[in-house]
Amino acid sequence: MLRVAVPIDVTAVSRTASAAFALATPLRVADLLTAAVIEALGPRAPQDKRERVVRTTLDGLGAGRFVVEIDGRVYDHPEDVAVCSGTAELRFFLRALRAA
Repeated sequence: MLRVAVPIDVTAVSRTASAAFALATPLRVADLLTAAVIEALGPRAPQDKRERVVRTTLDGLGAGRFVVEIDGRVYDHPEDVAVCSGTAELRFFLRALRAA
């Protein structure tokens, strides 16, 4: 399980004059996965490795090789939108069992 800090969308709060966006932020699953990969690799990982792992992860999700659970809800496409607040917990699950 990975935990990712969710930023507050200050632009949406000021544009809509709604405090709801300060409490919960809608984010694309691809953006959350990118933040999770960077968090998992750590700040000292080379930039090219980050880019490769992000690309491979997004391609895998888009191809249906796995699904991701974000705060208890399952997502299977990088363009889906998740609504999160504070931190988001991500868990990854393979769609099919692999032969040993």
